[in-house]
Amino acid sequence: MSIDQATVRRVAQLARISLAEGEVEHLRGELNAILSFVAELDGVDVEGVEPMTSVLPMQLRRRPDAVTDGGIAPKIVANAAASEDHLFAVPKVIE
Repeated sequence: MSIDQATVRRVAQLARISLAEGEVEHLRGELNAILSFVAELDGVDVEGVEPMTSVLPMQLRRRPDAVTDGGIAPKIVANAAASEDHLFAVPKVIE
């Protein structure tokens, strides 16, 4: 797959990057090099390889699944314009 200059400009626009006219051709080469490397990865045989989270065997730490309110409800609603029972009170907007 090869990227043309219009695609480079479109990607730069989507990434909110301003490009000078002289940079377009350089970035086109860089993006084409990245895509050719990714295309090489398609040739790697990963059949039977399990997904992993780390190269070292380890168990992920887990915390107890307990529901709490954090104990700071009064601090959270302290700056609210209106609150009721530690909840934000908002005006009704749908009839």
